[in-house]
Amino acid sequence: MKLLPADTYVEGVRAGDRAVLARAITLVESELPRHAALAQEVLTRLLPHTGNSQRVGISGVPGVGKSTFIDALGMHLVGRGQKVAVLAIDPSSSISGGSILGDKTRMARLARESSAYIRPSPSSGTLGGVARKTRETLLLCEAAGFDVVLVETVGVGQSETVVADLVDFYLVLMLAGAGDELQGIKRGILEVADMVAINKADGDNAPRAERARAEYRAALHLMRPGSEPVVTTCSALEGTGIEKLWDAVVTQVSRRAASGELSRRRKEQQVGWMWAMVQDGLRSALRAHPEVAALVPTLEGDVREGRATPTSAALRVLGAFLPRLPA
Repeated sequence: MKLLPADTYVEGVRAGDRAVLARAITLVESELPRHAALAQEVLTRLLPHTGNSQRVGISGVPGVGKSTFIDALGMHLVGRGQKVAVLAIDPSSSISGGSILGDKTRMARLARESSAYIRPSPSSGTLGGVARKTRETLLLCEAAGFDVVLVETVGVGQSETVVADLVDFYLVLMLAGAGDELQGIKRGILEVADMVAINKADGDNAPRAERARAEYRAALHLMRPGSEPVVTTCSALEGTGIEKLWDAVVTQVSRRAASGELSRRRKEQQVGWMWAMVQDGLRSALRAHPEVAALVPTLEGDVREGRATPTSAALRVLGAFLPRLPA
């Protein structure tokens, strides 16, 4: 990748230049150490121009219609004169590390809009269905002047609570008519949801969606008394319920902004981001440590064959990495 001067990245992103924005995102996503310093310089200079977007995370089980829903929601927002960025996180292969990156094909209408920008990224095995550099990509999109940033996650289960740590509002999509809806009520993902939307509430499925809405609402009232999320229905296919849903999002985010909760939440997210980066750096340093690299094949074999416990092997790895730690 040919690097641009820092000024070119900063000025291009601020001007909303899509080509430069794409190159800036590629820069911050790069794993090459020589790109890291330039990426951080660009981000630091753009930081004063961030924070003005509405950040919304959207999760749901595979097949719930996340991409179709985002296409419908994005078109609604564009129709209201807003600029929309979509960070679509695709699942990575555990074998090749690659991803399908097919979200643009499932957001055909939105992809053609000049006021919308869709950026697919591989999750690279990161928990929570969130790409490792999603936070930095979000900041770049904010600096580029997007009014709303939608983060579509992989849909991998309760670990998706990670996305709640980088958005202002967390929307979980559910299905009706797919078995006992109450089996979908799990501690974790719905404990942090700000809204639950029953998608595909159309045709013969509309009555089932309404029953599911009532069941979820009752169950969440018991699970989260006094702080239960909004529960609604919508049809991404027909576009019904989208306007009402978004108005509820805006109302809640505005209320949090007025009370100061939104500012406090974002500050805590920044601190959490810092520690996440520390942990990420420690993992990378651990794997790159020469003594650890020399030990790992033998230790993995010992654990696999039952000659050592996982705990004793882990302590030996940590002892090689941190000599003061007793092995």
